[in-house]
Amino acid sequence: MRALIDEINKYNYHYYTLDNPLIDDKDYDVLYDRLVKLEQETGVVLPDSPTLRVGGEILKGFETHRHLSRLWSLDKAQTADDLTSWHNRVLKLIGDYNTKHPEQPLPAPSFAVELKFDGLTLNLTYTDGQLVQASTRGNGTVGESILAQVRTIRSIPLSIPYREGTVEVQGEGLMFLSVLDAYNQTAAEPLKNARNAAAGALRNLNPKVTAERKLDAFFYNVGYSDSVTFEDQREMLQFLKENGFKVNGQMVFCDTIEEVAKRLEEVANIRHNLDYLLDGAVVKITDMRTREVLGYTDKFPRWAIAYKFEAEETTTILEAVHWNVGRTGKITPAAVVEPVELAGVTVRNCTLNNMDDIERKQLKHAVGTLIYIRRSNDVIPEILGKVTEEQDGGEIVAPTHCPACGTELEQRGAHLFCPNKLGCKPQTVARLAHFASRDAMDIETFSEKTAEQLVEERDVRDPADLYDLTFEQLIGLERFGQKKAQNLLDAIEASKTRDLASFLYALGIPNTGKTTTKALVDHFGSLERIREVTVEELLEVPDIGGIVADSIVSFFQDEVVKRSIERMLASGVHPVVEERPAAPTRESIFTGKTVVLTGTLATMSRDEAAKLLEAAGAKISGSVSKKTDFVVAGESAGSKLTKAQDLGVRVIDGEEELLRLLNQE
Repeated sequence: MRALIDEINKYNYHYYTLDNPLIDDKDYDVLYDRLVKLEQETGVVLPDSPTLRVGGEILKGFETHRHLSRLWSLDKAQTADDLTSWHNRVLKLIGDYNTKHPEQPLPAPSFAVELKFDGLTLNLTYTDGQLVQASTRGNGTVGESILAQVRTIRSIPLSIPYREGTVEVQGEGLMFLSVLDAYNQTAAEPLKNARNAAAGALRNLNPKVTAERKLDAFFYNVGYSDSVTFEDQREMLQFLKENGFKVNGQMVFCDTIEEVAKRLEEVANIRHNLDYLLDGAVVKITDMRTREVLGYTDKFPRWAIAYKFEAEETTTILEAVHWNVGRTGKITPAAVVEPVELAGVTVRNCTLNNMDDIERKQLKHAVGTLIYIRRSNDVIPEILGKVTEEQDGGEIVAPTHCPACGTELEQRGAHLFCPNKLGCKPQTVARLAHFASRDAMDIETFSEKTAEQLVEERDVRDPADLYDLTFEQLIGLERFGQKKAQNLLDAIEASKTRDLASFLYALGIPNTGKTTTKALVDHFGSLERIREVTVEELLEVPDIGGIVADSIVSFFQDEVVKRSIERMLASGVHPVVEERPAAPTRESIFTGKTVVLTGTLATMSRDEAAKLLEAAGAKISGSVSKKTDFVVAGESAGSKLTKAQDLGVRVIDGEEELLRLLNQE
């Protein structure tokens, strides 16, 4: 077992940290399965076994952890003048020291410029080489233990070669943008941004949820050690690399403050092309002795400063919090703020996730007070927290009953849900609009306004009700003439033979999207089979994990869903299982290759391009990985293109190049 663990961990390190796999998946699985069998036979699981990464039982709560060494905040600079002022203070402190200690003068300062990642700070404790604790930053002195969650991050070593006592290392847990994109393709309710996705996963009491997010982490500091010391930042980074930690390759060392300023401009220019979020850069003096001499203020180290990029963060007043009802019945808080200019737009609304999010950000008593907000990557701004620590504002109270229909709410995990699926208007309207949408049943002329009219005036409560509508019922609605009424009935009739993957997507199975529903059809082949599938069978489908599998099984066991599907089938709805593309008549460059489509093509949709590629023998994937062979990049290609370039995946530049390759002999 020891030998197997060492070998598997070596392969994990090369795959997840160095991005340089040494073994194919099949051979890796043989080793892993052998280890699992031995652990089952012996009843022993060694502390750094990779089998511990899959996620354990749901925790009852987070325990506190006192850091062995304080995790300091950093003073901030936002302009070139701020940076110059900090540099002048450093030079003055060094000059004063050298005047008093001419026999041991400090060297002229040189600097390390590292990226300031926008994730969640991690503090890991290793004793005698074993990972024994992991915690959040907290207040810098005391954080929350998240060891079970951190174990699921495969780039983090469970054991390290350094075994001389205890060390604490700091880094940033984050979700890569390409991973977020892939996650959202199969999620019924997409995650809004990578920072919240990482922070929420690491503070989720169910480690299996953390594992589903496929987080990563970069490390940059050794905060405490029993014995090891370093001359400078380079030595510290080398120590981290030698012990298997993932160190970001974008750190640059500079001899002068002018070089620092130039590097900061470069980082500002490249940050939107990276596969992870940044909110700035950190400038540190490299020499450890100089750091020790300069020391700290009450709040910050004098030898480092965080350089914040152009304002995507500001303060405003939290005016109110409203609770909205979504398609699945989830009750979500939405904040109304005093209008403020931020990153070129006027912000009036901000996102909040749930009461846990509100309490974590100390917003429980914040109505009417000053808050921090941030806008990043063109998403709706998020609230970062309260400016002051005093609980001096109006209280945010979670509802006990649905704000739309009055039904008593249910707590499921971190979220509140309204169980009144058929009698809650916002749920019903959103569900009908989703059912009829283009990627689902594609019912032409059907809009959210139409859904509202049908719910309010024709008592439509379920998608199955659409197939019982008559001409007389529609003609009496406002804005419905004879032609519009007949067109809608014709569109509803035409939807009866949509493909099965679209039908499944239209049903709105939680935590699934089009990629997942297509995978279900490809694997199981019929609606009858999918309705009876078990969790164990679903886990055999590529890219379906435990949470998605549970969602699918629970969905089809719901009595409301069962009745709805039976009614639709009785009304003549007959989803078609599309024939799989025939084997290509000739070999092409795409035969047997994995292809990802991103961006907008000139004349065809991505679905149309996917069908052409499948006909040429390609396998279409929704996310970029080491297994991707080609990425087809149209206009406005985003993080998938960046990820492909980072991994060295061949990029096909636009529709014209794609068609040329498809047609070449």
